[in-house]
Amino acid sequence: MKDDLYVVKLGSGTILGQPDIFAEIGALVGRGSRVLVVAGGAEGIRRQYERLGRQMPFLVLPSGDEVRYCSPEEMPIIRSAYREIILEEAASALRSRGLTVFAQIGGDNGVVTGTKAKPIKAIRDGKPVIVRDSLFGGYTGSNAPFIRSALDAYDVAILSPPIYDPELGEYINIDADVLAAHLASDLGAQHLRFVTGTPGILTDIDDPGSTVRHVYPGDDLPWVKGRMKQKVRAAGVALEKGIADVAISGPHTLEGRGKTWFWNFPHPGDDRRTELLSQVTRIASASYDEGELASFLLDEIRYPSVKGQIDDAGNIVFRKGNGPRTLLLLGHIDTVPYQWQVKNDGEGLNGRGVVDAKGSFVNFVHMLEEVDVPEHGTLLVVGAVEEEVSTSKGAFYVRDHYPAEAVIIGEPSGEDNLTLGYYGLFKLEITVSRKQTHTAAKDSVSVIDELYEVVRTIRERVRAVDPDSLSALIDIGHRHDQGVLTAEGTLNFRISPAAGKQYAERVSLDDLGEDVRVSVMRATPGFANPRSDTLVKSFVRSFARAGKQVHYLKKRGTSDMNTLATTWEGVPMVAYGPGDSNLDHTDHEYLHFAEALAARSILKDAVDEWFRLQGGE
Repeated sequence: MKDDLYVVKLGSGTILGQPDIFAEIGALVGRGSRVLVVAGGAEGIRRQYERLGRQMPFLVLPSGDEVRYCSPEEMPIIRSAYREIILEEAASALRSRGLTVFAQIGGDNGVVTGTKAKPIKAIRDGKPVIVRDSLFGGYTGSNAPFIRSALDAYDVAILSPPIYDPELGEYINIDADVLAAHLASDLGAQHLRFVTGTPGILTDIDDPGSTVRHVYPGDDLPWVKGRMKQKVRAAGVALEKGIADVAISGPHTLEGRGKTWFWNFPHPGDDRRTELLSQVTRIASASYDEGELASFLLDEIRYPSVKGQIDDAGNIVFRKGNGPRTLLLLGHIDTVPYQWQVKNDGEGLNGRGVVDAKGSFVNFVHMLEEVDVPEHGTLLVVGAVEEEVSTSKGAFYVRDHYPAEAVIIGEPSGEDNLTLGYYGLFKLEITVSRKQTHTAAKDSVSVIDELYEVVRTIRERVRAVDPDSLSALIDIGHRHDQGVLTAEGTLNFRISPAAGKQYAERVSLDDLGEDVRVSVMRATPGFANPRSDTLVKSFVRSFARAGKQVHYLKKRGTSDMNTLATTWEGVPMVAYGPGDSNLDHTDHEYLHFAEALAARSILKDAVDEWFRLQGGE
């Protein structure tokens, strides 16, 4: 099950007039994402008043802006508009696409609560007045466990205003954009989208191509008017509460280039060297949830002569040049869970995945702009998906579809080191099952005892094949089902390159007992690159020009290098990237900007040198 959560705020105009948005939400569900829709109601409320033949009341504020007047007499109409028009239409549209839907007004059963705002200053008949009975207010909290249970039980959950004020004992209205921001925070959403009728924020409302792509704290936005002000305000609320991936998208779509992204780090000004790294680190992309980051990169990277696509595996792929000599820069865009708020201290970034391995991949992306690819060359940059899980879906697709003469893997080596190889991964799922017996019976051995004994035996057999192997029992479980006891374990081995590609065939796993089943989840060989090829030579010369001496590493972890090595023969492969790999998968991932930039310079020189060597010394 995937854990990523989208909170998508849809205006009523989108809900009632743009049915394609529900196909896009269905596509998110199809990818395995959880989706909470927060529904706005202006158009639905207008229609409800029209049905009733009743004039909708407004208040004129001292600023001249008009706001809907939510008096106690009007609140039942507003609630009925949400129930009978907005929620009904949205739920029906989603159900027609085969999705299960939970939908309710936020305040029902006290699921979302708030407090009535202070009296409003208004202008009536040209004179200032104080309106005390307006049922408009602010957010105070939600029953987050209940909402999470709805998200787990249904494909899509929908909530809308009004919310409930328990002290007042009344429903109160709330801006739906602000409601979406608060719910995203309460639920720890990875992605927050405000879908609107324009392609994001426009500098010229009559020019759909004038989208403001990025907004930073303190930016002056003189073009923002009307309802868009509330979206900008809500985006600010979300950023303050720790939601890193926030965007306004449209017109009436989650897709396309019509997005304005909001960032919680200072405007880079003229020094944009680390801007992309800061952005990419803030977009959550745990394994299986890489789609949003891939789409962002596809939209953002628009360099001359560079072609981009998202391939059938979900990898983000960029190609520059059309020559026969292809250099593949293969990084990965997924991370391990979980995502915390990225912090920029001016010297570097602390955030999930900045070391493993977004820093490396962003440097690869910069090569598309900085490297002049010769006529005989092609530079292929790929951000693979699912590297952090046993599937390695992205790398297997690369292996079978993108041949290359040499490969640089994007993994943290530190700016002064070059990684020549990795141990392989032998991953086993062990299951021991048998009928229940009394533990006091003579010679009784529990299924857990037997599991540990099987693990011991397998370790001995693997060690006989590869004395340098390392192992860890990384998961264990136990269940009792209708008189049958089952113990399950996941056993990982790190296999040295010396064991060869066929090591798994030399480990017997089918004679461990009639109650025992062992499934091979992964059998990737180790790989070690020699120091004598042109790829290594290119890095040696680059290091020397930077006044550095290269230090060679062989790591006991596993990377996508190993996946390519399962079938690729004689292809030089090394790994290079900024960062301390000891911080991988920890809550202390931190990358210094200076190291990222220094590694980028060395990488660029090495890539230039490799292409030069392919054309002859």
